[in-house]
Amino acid sequence: MKSICIKTNNENLLDYLLNELDYIEVKPVAISKNQFKNYKNIIIHYSGNDNKKFVHEVSCILSYLVIDELEESFLKMILLKNYFYFNSTEMKHILELCYEIFSDDFNTYFDKKHNLLIDSFENYLITNKSIILTGFINFRIKNYMTILEDVVDEAVNSFVVEKEYLEFISLLKMYVNSQNSNCDVVHLIYNKNNSTLLDKDKNQINVSDDIFKAKYLSDISFSSNDYALNTLLTLVPKKIHIHLIDNCIDEFIHTISLIFENRVEICTDCSICKIYKNNPINLKKTFIKK
Repeated sequence: MKSICIKTNNENLLDYLLNELDYIEVKPVAISKNQFKNYKNIIIHYSGNDNKKFVHEVSCILSYLVIDELEESFLKMILLKNYFYFNSTEMKHILELCYEIFSDDFNTYFDKKHNLLIDSFENYLITNKSIILTGFINFRIKNYMTILEDVVDEAVNSFVVEKEYLEFISLLKMYVNSQNSNCDVVHLIYNKNNSTLLDKDKNQINVSDDIFKAKYLSDISFSSNDYALNTLLTLVPKKIHIHLIDNCIDEFIHTISLIFENRVEICTDCSICKIYKNNPINLKKTFIKK
């Protein structure tokens, strides 16, 4: 036999608790709601013999309440406290990234959060008859809050990388739009993350590596895609036909499309595509010899 009194003045939390307590599995229980002094109270009276199970059930409900009803406000609070220099639009986007991180590994994150909260509530309720939600949440769920802080940090890092990427793309777009085209058409043959460039007569274009010979870049390894992008920026063709031999639009193709915009056409089944699909070759770059 045990009674637990949950204290809060948040009507949304009170409604949530009353609704969830209707489905509590441990029986028999009697639930009442009243107001005493400074708080509105939900009192759960259990008249059975398995107090441990009763406390566990109530702790599960309180854990769901924190995740369902309060987690978003916690994430916003962490953002405002640790990353106050972002504007409201940026914070909204970072918050969306937080939920993307959670959804990418939903079961792992949810189980970890849920179990930490259950442990915190159980350890308290097993020896206490009442709980003031605001005070408990402010001081006794630090392990759960650490998870949220780590996710916010990860989301901010992703946002900064994404922002820098978009700024870089914007600069390249400005450059492309300010240059005269040095050729009409370039064919980019793309297969398994390797690029080959052909001119309008289907002859392979020698790929310049001059820009990558700088002293500060000499120890960095560059891919065929890096050289292909450098060459496209040098040629600034009026039209770029991208032939996807493996039908894969990845980050590199997405980047080319962002930089060159309506100059880009993508295909997967033209005569050139069929030639390379039917006669697989190792797509490697050919460098201009200086």
